[in-house]
Amino acid sequence: MECRLGLKRGAKPSLGELPRELSWRTWRRLRKTSTWRTSYTRRLRVLRSSWLKEVEEKVVEALKRKGSVLIAFSGGVDSSVVAALAFKALKEKAVAITFKSPLHPPWELEEAEEIAEEIGVKHLTVDVNELELSDVANNTPNRCYFCKSLRFSKAVELASKLKLNCVVDGTNADDVKQWRPGLRALKELGIHSPLLEAGLGEREVRELAKELGLAVSEKPHSSCLATRFPYGRRLSVELLRRVAEAEKIVKEVAGVKQVRVRDHGDLARVEVEASEHKRLVEGHVAQTLASRLKKLGYRFVSLDLEGYRFGSFDRGMRYG
Repeated sequence: MECRLGLKRGAKPSLGELPRELSWRTWRRLRKTSTWRTSYTRRLRVLRSSWLKEVEEKVVEALKRKGSVLIAFSGGVDSSVVAALAFKALKEKAVAITFKSPLHPPWELEEAEEIAEEIGVKHLTVDVNELELSDVANNTPNRCYFCKSLRFSKAVELASKLKLNCVVDGTNADDVKQWRPGLRALKELGIHSPLLEAGLGEREVRELAKELGLAVSEKPHSSCLATRFPYGRRLSVELLRRVAEAEKIVKEVAGVKQVRVRDHGDLARVEVEASEHKRLVEGHVAQTLASRLKKLGYRFVSLDLEGYRFGSFDRGMRYG
């Protein structure tokens, strides 16, 4: 039995089997039928899954050629995919490292430990305090460069000590389109980025995480706590802890997945997905949030009407 596209039921289509030329009139007629839509969508899913599998195999082979690796591992989707593929390729010759830093809330380290255990990869932690660097403490626009230089210099040293051939990280193809001064540090230190080298963006990495069965496949994007402050605002451990606790409260009280609390001194500007704005203003939620955030030292609490967006303090920066 064949579907409308001429494929036998259960057959895996190749790219060449997809319709290349359809008149507008024929396309308009066919797309109205549920059979067409279902069949076409199913075939695209099969093709994408097949493509992802091929990319996965290429990344695994590339990691095998490295012989042994130290993985910069945050526990996010990107680094988890790299860790899973590296462990698949190299087993005990792949080691993951997570930095214990004031720029990240302590529960992220706990999550990283759990994910590493899920993957099966050996996991180490290294203490680092980027606030000892003036450019980081003063939150300059190039803060990320100095932060990455410090962290990955330590990673390179540890890799040498453990007799591992190189350091890899989870940078993906979409990261180079954003304001990422830290990418220059990675290049200078010879850090390898398997996802970037394979041309995988955030969407493809999440799909690959699902294919690998990783629990983090739907984990919201996270970034260092310094991004919650305007450039030029001096950072301290106390301020970083306050904003981390503020975000934890918003998640607990409003039940939102993605949140950023941008710290403007005595004003907390809350960013959540626009589709979840109503969660923050329903019933007693708004008053509860305002009350609890004020206990942290904020005088004013506002909801950003534009909603969550990555790097809202980076507007106007030259990407690359």
